[in-house]
Amino acid sequence: MVFCLINRIFARGFEQYVFMKHSNNQSNRLIKWVVMAGDFVLLNAIIIVSSQHSWRIETWPEKSLEIFILVNNIALMLSQLRFSTIIHLRLVGAGDVIRRIMGLTITQSVLAYVLLKVFDYYLPIGLLIFVIGTIFFVTLLIKRLFERWFIRLYREAGRNTRNVTLVGSDKELAEVYWKLREDPTLGYRVQGYYGDEEVKNYIYEAMRLRNAQGQHLKYTDEITRLGSMDDFIDGISHPDDLTIGDELYLCISRKNRDVIKKTSRMCDHKVVRFFFIPVSVESIGLNLKREMLDDMEIFTTYENPLQNSVNRAIKRVFDIILSLVFLIPTAIVFPIIYLFIKIQSPGPILFKQQRTGLDGKTFNCYKFRSMHVNKDADKVQATKDDPRKYPFGNFMRKANIDELPQFLNVLQGRMSIVGPRPHMLAHTEQYSELIDKYMVRHFVKPGVTGWAQVTGFRGETKELWQMEGRVKRDIWYMENWSIWLDIRIIWMTAKSIFIHDKNAY
Repeated sequence: MVFCLINRIFARGFEQYVFMKHSNNQSNRLIKWVVMAGDFVLLNAIIIVSSQHSWRIETWPEKSLEIFILVNNIALMLSQLRFSTIIHLRLVGAGDVIRRIMGLTITQSVLAYVLLKVFDYYLPIGLLIFVIGTIFFVTLLIKRLFERWFIRLYREAGRNTRNVTLVGSDKELAEVYWKLREDPTLGYRVQGYYGDEEVKNYIYEAMRLRNAQGQHLKYTDEITRLGSMDDFIDGISHPDDLTIGDELYLCISRKNRDVIKKTSRMCDHKVVRFFFIPVSVESIGLNLKREMLDDMEIFTTYENPLQNSVNRAIKRVFDIILSLVFLIPTAIVFPIIYLFIKIQSPGPILFKQQRTGLDGKTFNCYKFRSMHVNKDADKVQATKDDPRKYPFGNFMRKANIDELPQFLNVLQGRMSIVGPRPHMLAHTEQYSELIDKYMVRHFVKPGVTGWAQVTGFRGETKELWQMEGRVKRDIWYMENWSIWLDIRIIWMTAKSIFIHDKNAY
């Protein structure tokens, strides 16, 4: 009965796929239904295995196990209505996926428990539901990783892709191009652009900056100039003469209001998704909130989420719990770290350095010492082949192990798990004079890891643009904070233990 129900759910999705027009949207729909069907298979496998190792089930009345399985599947079906998978979507982050998995498993477990208690209040199911829910959450995370990997391969092979046309001559188009290109999971193919020849130079420059951050992008001539801006404007009234894909990104001045409106109407008529990008000189650089004044759209600035006392309390509780989680294994491996450091480099185990923290105040930041004792520790950044490093210290830096004592700073309340990385006092003095809004990053607590570090701006800052990029990402983090963004950054940092960052030295 249970598996008939699952087959019916899957068949419904497949039927919609077969009898509707074949398009990228329908391909996405098929992926979604296949993933959801896999969730049901996974849950039932966990229940069957768990039931074979639970002595409590032997005491249940007859047919109780079958009802237990049925109710769990019904609970999962209801949970999928609210928390169905989104990994088939193109613009979706890891934090969104994790949040949805957590919502799905918690809702499924709670619903199953309540429904089963209605069926038989005295049936001992609490512990079993908790165990099954925990295993389901962990295995679902692993399953989503494999599914995301498969979708990436599927789209890299040219399946389930969306064709994109770029229009404009501004350098912002180069950023759009690389954001669509650098993640194959998105499944975008840029057909070409209408605009000046200079756009290709902007694209090459944007690639150079990304490679300097360690992204290893390869420049190709795939971007094709489809025509000039005049060719595009002339073709708006005859869209069949234009090369337009599934999505169109228009980057021109707001002053060209007529062109923007005509392009939008043309895209609506051709069932093409339309996106407008302000040119670089018109980008405000502020985090704005959309509001309505009667029927008129207006925008206003809004406060940093971490200025809210509730958000600060949530982040603080999260920091304390996670710090304890990390400090316990740190205490276990401390004798091994102590031994390696003492053998390879005489001196103290911990390195203490004054850094700039919340509100620009100075605090002592703790790390495992990864360099030989030297007089330049408070002035000179580590470089790739820095002679001050010793072998085990170099390994600690690449794997982020040297940062573990900073969880003591987190417990003290001087740092957070995630936030802008604290800089040496010498760098604060230097860059606050060179970079506008540099000191804004100190309106929140510094972090053990941060958004800048997991997006390519980690390590030595040889050139000013590298520090500018770091500050820009730190401010973006402050303006867009959420607990799910913190979880995403922690996950991206954890991966660096196994996949070393080339900028970590």
